[in-house]
Amino acid sequence: MNLKPLGDHLIVKPIAEDKTTKSGIVLPDTVDKERPEKGEIVAVGPGRVLDNGQRLTMSVKTGQKVLFKKYSPDEIKVDGEEYLVLSESEIIAILE
Repeated sequence: MNLKPLGDHLIVKPIAEDKTTKSGIVLPDTVDKERPEKGEIVAVGPGRVLDNGQRLTMSVKTGQKVLFKKYSPDEIKVDGEEYLVLSESEIIAILE
């Protein structure tokens, strides 16, 4: 299935990172069920429509890795894959 977000929404695939303790023990993602704060953009909407009718283009693009607010995205599941839906304004930074 192909996802195409509307307006200034983004579809992001979360990036889960294993955590390592000071003693070197690796804790898998299943230990801590906190929402991820990083993800890779898989689909970008066309942008928000301003009050004057013009469309404001998105400042991010597909394939970029981003940092976002922990509790802002909505979770969806499509074809067994988990994705996050968020607005462009909820992105804190682009990871390079």
